[in-house]
Amino acid sequence: MKKENTFQAEVINDILKQFPEADIVKNDANYRQGFPDLTIFYKDKFAVLEVKRTEKASHQPNQDYYIKKYNKCNSGYFVYPENKEEVLKHLERRFKSSDI
Repeated sequence: MKKENTFQAEVINDILKQFPEADIVKNDANYRQGFPDLTIFYKDKFAVLEVKRTEKASHQPNQDYYIKKYNKCNSGYFVYPENKEEVLKHLERRFKSSDI
């Protein structure tokens, strides 16, 4: 099983391969507790990702809140090895769609 930071680097690399023009920000966990690990900006859209080393990894307080909040506009995701490809497909649809 990979460490979370190793998997996070893999996710970042995969996103940049798929969306070379994307800007990816690693958020400071000490600034706003529970805010997702990554914010991805692509053209006029964005998404936030909370990276977990496995699907069964525990969630910290407020992580579910933020993912649910941003998922209302199809922009918030938990990502782990078991669903990485599915999340990348969601990002593809989100970033390539014409609606904002």
